[in-house]
Amino acid sequence: MPELPEVETVRRGLKDFILNQNITQTKVFCDKSFIGEPTKGEVKDIRRFGKALVIDLDNNYSLMIHLRMTGQLIYDGKERYAAGHPSDNFTAKLPNKQTRVILRFKNGTLYFNDQRKFGFIKVIKTKDVKNDSFIKKLAKEPWEMTEDEFYEKLQRHKNSCIKATILDQSIICGLGNIYADEALFSAKIHPERKSGSLTKNDAKNLLKSARNVMEKSINSGGSTMSTYVKADGSKGDYLEKFAEVFRREGQPCRRCKTKIKKIRVAGRGTHICPTCQKKETKNA
Repeated sequence: MPELPEVETVRRGLKDFILNQNITQTKVFCDKSFIGEPTKGEVKDIRRFGKALVIDLDNNYSLMIHLRMTGQLIYDGKERYAAGHPSDNFTAKLPNKQTRVILRFKNGTLYFNDQRKFGFIKVIKTKDVKNDSFIKKLAKEPWEMTEDEFYEKLQRHKNSCIKATILDQSIICGLGNIYADEALFSAKIHPERKSGSLTKNDAKNLLKSARNVMEKSINSGGSTMSTYVKADGSKGDYLEKFAEVFRREGQPCRRCKTKIKKIRVAGRGTHICPTCQKKETKNA
């Protein structure tokens, strides 16, 4: 699943291609992938709520898009631009058997492809977007949350390990597996520590670290693992340029030279430096 920096990269890219264009026709090939009645209108804005994109139209309706694991957005006009799970679809003839929805514009076509059908496009009244059940449950993003708010949330979930806590989108929005690992490393916090064991200073450092790693990723076009590319089809380079622990198991820590280790925390593959990120002691 793409993380917040990747979705933000897509939002910025798509703005160049479809902003102020009119949706003239919608074709739905899979009912599961399109919720609501098709609508026409001019694209007035493209917003992001966590990992969801929202395309606002001039008819007071919006399209909420979630790519999930294998979703793709491919705009085919004078040039072709692609975002999402990379495959031959980026250069192949479209539509094809993975095409679930087509949005036609005067100057091009936006294809929503989704191999596993987990993603969706949902039509919502623009005034109701923030009250949608999917969006309403999202917490504030790292940039919106104060240090005190973050610390209080950690204390409310004091018996959960800190990695599970910060992956919970209802506690803090936008952190996925990559950026959770990177933020915890930057703040020198072991992912298995109980959330309640973090001091106010720990929480301050972790929130600052989360902001920093995500900002770096957005500026470099996202992490682009094996299933993600930028809006113009090129790859982001966060992992190559900035990642300190994620996918670096067996390599030396850049701070202390200890080998990065991969463990399992909260059901997720987790990357740590055993020296920089000490487990809490019995008296912690």
